[in-house]
Amino acid sequence: MEESLHVENIKNEFFANISHEFKTPLNIILASLQVINHNIFNKNIKFSKDFNLKKYTNSIKQNSYRLLRLANNLIDITKIDSGYYEIQPKNCNIVSIIEDITISVAQYMKDKGIDLIFDTSFEEIIISCDPDKIERIMLNLLSNAVKYTKSPGIINVFIDKTEDTVIISVKDTGIGIPKENISIIFERFIQVDDTLTRKCEGSGIGLSLVQSLVQMHSGKIAVYSTKDIGYEFTFTLPLQTINNSDIIYNINEDSHSKLDKCNIEFSDIYSLY
Repeated sequence: MEESLHVENIKNEFFANISHEFKTPLNIILASLQVINHNIFNKNIKFSKDFNLKKYTNSIKQNSYRLLRLANNLIDITKIDSGYYEIQPKNCNIVSIIEDITISVAQYMKDKGIDLIFDTSFEEIIISCDPDKIERIMLNLLSNAVKYTKSPGIINVFIDKTEDTVIISVKDTGIGIPKENISIIFERFIQVDDTLTRKCEGSGIGLSLVQSLVQMHSGKIAVYSTKDIGYEFTFTLPLQTINNSDIIYNINEDSHSKLDKCNIEFSDIYSLY
Protein backbone atom coordinates (compact mmCIF):
# COMPACT_ATOMS: atom_id res chain seq x y z
CA MET A 1 0.00 0.00 0.00
CA GLU A 2 2.81 2.42 0.89
CA GLU A 3 4.58 1.62 -2.37
CA SER A 4 1.37 2.21 -4.37
CA LEU A 5 0.82 5.56 -2.63
CA HIS A 6 4.43 6.52 -3.34
CA VAL A 7 4.04 5.68 -7.05
CA GLU A 8 0.75 7.62 -7.17
CA ASN A 9 2.41 10.68 -5.60
CA ILE A 10 5.26 10.51 -8.12
CA LYS A 11 2.73 10.29 -10.97
CA ASN A 12 0.75 13.28 -9.68
CA GLU A 13 3.92 15.31 -9.25
CA PHE A 14 5.00 14.40 -12.80
CA PHE A 15 1.64 15.50 -14.27
CA ALA A 16 1.78 18.77 -12.34
CA ASN A 17 5.35 19.52 -13.44
CA ILE A 18 4.84 18.62 -17.09
CA SER A 19 1.64 20.69 -17.19
CA HIS A 20 3.49 23.73 -15.85
CA GLU A 21 6.19 23.16 -18.48
CA PHE A 22 3.51 23.27 -21.20
CA LYS A 23 2.16 26.63 -20.00
CA THR A 24 5.42 28.57 -20.38
CA PRO A 25 5.91 28.06 -24.15
CA LEU A 26 2.15 28.39 -24.74
CA ASN A 27 2.09 31.79 -23.06
CA ILE A 28 5.05 32.86 -25.23
CA ILE A 29 3.23 31.68 -28.38
CA LEU A 30 0.06 33.57 -27.40
CA ALA A 31 2.02 36.71 -26.52
CA SER A 32 3.87 36.57 -29.86
CA LEU A 33 0.57 36.06 -31.68
CA GLN A 34 -0.86 39.12 -29.93
CA VAL A 35 2.08 41.20 -31.22
CA ILE A 36 1.59 39.82 -34.75
CA ASN A 37 -2.14 40.63 -34.71
CA HIS A 38 -1.43 44.11 -33.39
CA ASN A 39 0.98 44.74 -36.28
CA ILE A 40 -1.51 43.32 -38.78
CA PHE A 41 -4.14 45.72 -37.45
CA ASN A 42 -1.71 48.65 -37.77
CA LYS A 43 -0.79 47.48 -41.30
CA ASN A 44 2.87 46.99 -40.36
CA ILE A 45 2.71 43.46 -41.79
CA LYS A 46 1.93 43.20 -45.50
CA PHE A 47 0.41 40.13 -47.12
CA SER A 48 -1.51 39.24 -50.25
CA LYS A 49 -5.25 39.96 -50.20
CA ASP A 50 -5.75 36.47 -51.62
CA PHE A 51 -4.10 34.95 -48.55
CA ASN A 52 -6.38 34.46 -45.55
CA LEU A 53 -3.84 35.22 -42.82
CA LYS A 54 -6.56 35.65 -40.18
CA LYS A 55 -7.63 32.04 -40.71
CA TYR A 56 -4.18 30.77 -39.72
CA THR A 57 -3.62 33.16 -36.81
CA ASN A 58 -7.04 32.17 -35.43
CA SER A 59 -6.11 28.51 -35.81
CA ILE A 60 -2.87 29.06 -33.87
CA LYS A 61 -4.75 30.90 -31.14
CA GLN A 62 -7.56 28.36 -30.74
CA ASN A 63 -5.22 25.38 -30.61
CA SER A 64 -2.94 27.17 -28.15
CA TYR A 65 -6.00 27.75 -25.98
CA ARG A 66 -6.88 24.05 -26.29
CA LEU A 67 -3.44 23.06 -25.00
CA LEU A 68 -3.65 25.70 -22.26
CA ARG A 69 -7.05 24.33 -21.19
CA LEU A 70 -5.64 20.80 -21.03
CA ALA A 71 -2.63 21.98 -19.01
CA ASN A 72 -4.86 23.92 -16.58
CA ASN A 73 -7.16 20.92 -16.10
CA LEU A 74 -4.24 18.55 -15.50
CA ILE A 75 -2.71 20.94 -12.96
CA ASP A 76 -6.02 21.33 -11.10
CA ILE A 77 -6.80 17.60 -11.11
CA THR A 78 -3.36 16.72 -9.70
CA LYS A 79 -3.72 19.45 -7.05
CA ILE A 80 -7.11 18.05 -6.05
CA ASP A 81 -5.73 14.51 -5.88
CA SER A 82 -2.81 15.71 -3.76
CA GLY A 83 -5.02 17.73 -1.43
CA TYR A 84 -3.42 21.08 -2.36
CA TYR A 85 -6.39 22.57 -4.19
CA GLU A 86 -8.44 25.01 -2.14
CA ILE A 87 -11.50 27.12 -2.73
CA GLN A 88 -11.82 30.68 -1.42
CA PRO A 89 -15.47 31.13 -0.46
CA LYS A 90 -17.12 34.51 -0.13
CA ASN A 91 -20.69 35.59 0.52
CA CYS A 92 -21.99 36.31 -3.00
CA ASN A 93 -25.20 36.58 -4.96
CA ILE A 94 -25.08 33.29 -6.85
CA VAL A 95 -27.84 34.47 -9.22
CA SER A 96 -25.71 37.40 -10.37
CA ILE A 97 -22.63 35.19 -10.84
CA ILE A 98 -24.51 32.64 -12.98
CA GLU A 99 -26.26 35.36 -14.99
CA ASP A 100 -22.98 37.20 -15.74
CA ILE A 101 -21.33 33.99 -16.95
CA THR A 102 -24.34 33.13 -19.12
CA ILE A 103 -24.41 36.62 -20.67
CA SER A 104 -20.68 36.44 -21.40
CA VAL A 105 -21.20 33.50 -23.81
CA ALA A 106 -24.53 34.65 -25.29
CA GLN A 107 -22.99 36.09 -28.47
CA TYR A 108 -20.95 32.94 -29.01
CA MET A 109 -24.13 30.85 -28.77
CA LYS A 110 -25.95 33.19 -31.15
CA ASP A 111 -23.17 32.84 -33.71
CA LYS A 112 -23.58 29.05 -33.45
CA GLY A 113 -27.31 29.30 -34.10
CA ILE A 114 -28.21 28.35 -30.52
CA ASP A 115 -30.72 30.21 -28.33
CA LEU A 116 -29.39 30.70 -24.80
CA ILE A 117 -32.14 31.28 -22.25
CA PHE A 118 -31.48 32.35 -18.65
CA ASP A 119 -34.26 32.18 -16.09
CA THR A 120 -34.45 32.33 -12.32
CA SER A 121 -37.14 32.11 -9.66
CA PHE A 122 -35.21 34.55 -7.46
CA GLU A 123 -33.30 37.76 -8.23
CA GLU A 124 -30.95 37.37 -5.27
CA ILE A 125 -29.69 34.31 -3.41
CA ILE A 126 -26.74 34.95 -1.10
CA ILE A 127 -24.56 31.91 -0.42
CA SER A 128 -20.97 31.13 0.46
CA CYS A 129 -19.07 30.13 -2.69
CA ASP A 130 -15.89 30.73 -4.68
CA PRO A 131 -16.98 32.88 -7.67
CA ASP A 132 -13.98 31.85 -9.77
CA LYS A 133 -14.72 28.13 -9.29
CA ILE A 134 -18.45 28.62 -9.97
CA GLU A 135 -17.46 30.37 -13.19
CA ARG A 136 -15.24 27.41 -14.08
CA ILE A 137 -18.10 24.97 -13.42
CA MET A 138 -20.58 26.93 -15.54
CA LEU A 139 -18.23 27.55 -18.47
CA ASN A 140 -17.44 23.84 -18.55
CA LEU A 141 -21.11 22.83 -18.51
CA LEU A 142 -22.04 25.44 -21.13
CA SER A 143 -19.18 24.43 -23.44
CA ASN A 144 -20.22 20.79 -23.04
CA ALA A 145 -23.79 21.73 -23.99
CA VAL A 146 -22.62 23.61 -27.10
CA LYS A 147 -20.52 20.67 -28.26
CA TYR A 148 -23.53 18.40 -28.61
CA THR A 149 -26.26 20.87 -29.60
CA LYS A 150 -26.86 21.39 -33.30
CA SER A 151 -28.27 24.54 -34.86
CA PRO A 152 -31.05 25.45 -34.40
CA GLY A 153 -30.92 24.48 -30.74
CA ILE A 154 -31.72 25.74 -27.27
CA ILE A 155 -29.71 25.82 -24.05
CA ASN A 156 -31.56 26.72 -20.84
CA VAL A 157 -29.89 27.92 -17.65
CA PHE A 158 -32.23 27.94 -14.66
CA ILE A 159 -31.81 28.79 -10.96
CA ASP A 160 -34.14 27.81 -8.14
CA LYS A 161 -33.84 27.03 -4.45
CA THR A 162 -35.33 24.94 -1.67
CA GLU A 163 -35.16 25.55 2.07
CA ASP A 164 -31.52 24.47 2.25
CA THR A 165 -30.10 24.30 -1.28
CA VAL A 166 -29.62 26.34 -4.43
CA ILE A 167 -30.35 24.46 -7.65
CA ILE A 168 -28.63 25.37 -10.92
CA SER A 169 -29.42 23.50 -14.12
CA VAL A 170 -28.01 23.60 -17.65
CA LYS A 171 -30.30 21.88 -20.13
CA ASP A 172 -29.80 21.51 -23.90
CA THR A 173 -31.59 20.08 -26.91
CA GLY A 174 -28.53 18.19 -28.11
CA ILE A 175 -27.93 14.57 -29.04
CA GLY A 176 -28.07 13.22 -25.47
CA ILE A 177 -26.55 9.89 -24.48
CA PRO A 178 -27.94 6.40 -23.82
CA LYS A 179 -28.90 5.71 -20.19
CA GLU A 180 -26.22 3.03 -19.87
CA ASN A 181 -23.49 5.67 -20.38
CA ILE A 182 -24.74 8.16 -17.78
CA SER A 183 -22.96 6.33 -14.95
CA ILE A 184 -19.52 6.92 -16.52
CA ILE A 185 -19.92 10.52 -17.65
CA PHE A 186 -18.05 11.96 -14.63
CA GLU A 187 -15.24 9.40 -14.76
CA ARG A 188 -11.84 10.87 -15.54
CA PHE A 189 -10.41 10.49 -19.07
CA ILE A 190 -13.67 8.87 -20.25
CA GLN A 191 -15.28 10.17 -23.45
CA VAL A 192 -18.78 8.96 -24.21
CA ASP A 193 -18.43 9.92 -27.89
CA ASP A 194 -15.32 8.15 -29.19
CA THR A 195 -16.19 8.31 -32.88
CA LEU A 196 -13.90 9.76 -35.53
CA THR A 197 -16.65 12.09 -36.74
CA ARG A 198 -17.29 14.10 -33.59
CA LYS A 199 -17.28 17.88 -33.97
CA CYS A 200 -15.22 18.64 -30.90
CA GLU A 201 -12.25 17.42 -28.93
CA GLY A 202 -11.55 16.89 -25.28
CA SER A 203 -9.49 14.99 -22.77
CA GLY A 204 -12.34 13.63 -20.65
CA ILE A 205 -11.13 15.69 -17.67
CA GLY A 206 -13.61 18.57 -17.71
CA LEU A 207 -16.68 16.93 -16.17
CA SER A 208 -14.57 15.10 -13.60
CA LEU A 209 -13.12 18.47 -12.58
CA VAL A 210 -16.62 19.97 -12.44
CA GLN A 211 -17.77 17.20 -10.11
CA SER A 212 -14.75 17.77 -7.84
CA LEU A 213 -15.36 21.54 -7.70
CA VAL A 214 -19.04 21.04 -6.85
CA GLN A 215 -18.14 18.56 -4.11
CA MET A 216 -15.58 21.00 -2.70
CA HIS A 217 -18.51 23.38 -2.23
CA SER A 218 -20.29 20.57 -0.31
CA GLY A 219 -22.67 20.27 -3.25
CA LYS A 220 -23.89 17.51 -5.55
CA ILE A 221 -24.15 17.19 -9.32
CA ALA A 222 -26.28 14.89 -11.46
CA VAL A 223 -26.99 14.42 -15.15
CA TYR A 224 -30.22 13.41 -16.84
CA SER A 225 -30.28 12.49 -20.50
CA THR A 226 -32.36 10.87 -23.18
CA LYS A 227 -30.69 9.88 -26.44
CA ASP A 228 -31.51 12.28 -29.30
CA ILE A 229 -33.33 14.64 -26.90
CA GLY A 230 -30.58 16.24 -24.80
CA TYR A 231 -28.72 16.57 -21.51
CA GLU A 232 -29.62 18.27 -18.27
CA PHE A 233 -26.85 18.86 -15.74
CA THR A 234 -28.12 19.92 -12.32
CA PHE A 235 -25.92 20.83 -9.39
CA THR A 236 -26.95 21.92 -5.92
CA LEU A 237 -25.08 24.07 -3.42
CA PRO A 238 -25.80 24.52 0.31
CA LEU A 239 -27.87 27.59 1.14
CA GLN A 240 -25.44 28.87 3.77
CA THR A 241 -23.26 31.91 4.34
CA ILE A 242 -20.07 32.78 6.22
CA ASN A 243 -20.88 34.38 9.55
CA ASN A 244 -19.66 37.93 10.20
CA SER A 245 -18.50 38.35 6.61
CA ASP A 246 -19.48 41.04 4.09
CA ILE A 247 -21.48 40.27 0.96
CA ILE A 248 -19.47 40.73 -2.25
CA TYR A 249 -21.78 42.21 -4.87
CA ASN A 250 -19.20 43.16 -7.50
CA ILE A 251 -16.73 40.51 -8.60
CA ASN A 252 -13.58 42.35 -9.71
CA GLU A 253 -12.84 40.96 -13.15
CA ASP A 254 -12.44 42.91 -16.38
CA SER A 255 -14.24 41.90 -19.56
CA HIS A 256 -10.96 41.00 -21.31
CA SER A 257 -10.10 38.44 -18.60
CA LYS A 258 -13.62 36.96 -18.80
CA LEU A 259 -13.37 36.75 -22.59
CA ASP A 260 -10.05 34.89 -22.35
CA LYS A 261 -11.58 32.39 -19.92
CA CYS A 262 -14.51 31.81 -22.28
CA ASN A 263 -12.16 31.34 -25.25
CA ILE A 264 -10.08 28.81 -23.32
CA GLU A 265 -13.08 26.78 -22.09
CA PHE A 266 -14.71 26.78 -25.54
CA SER A 267 -11.50 26.01 -27.44
CA ASP A 268 -12.32 22.30 -27.89
CA ILE A 269 -15.16 23.19 -30.27
CA TYR A 270 -14.21 23.36 -33.91
CA SER A 271 -14.73 26.79 -35.49
CA LEU A 272 -15.10 27.93 -39.07
CA TYR A 273 -12.33 30.49 -39.48
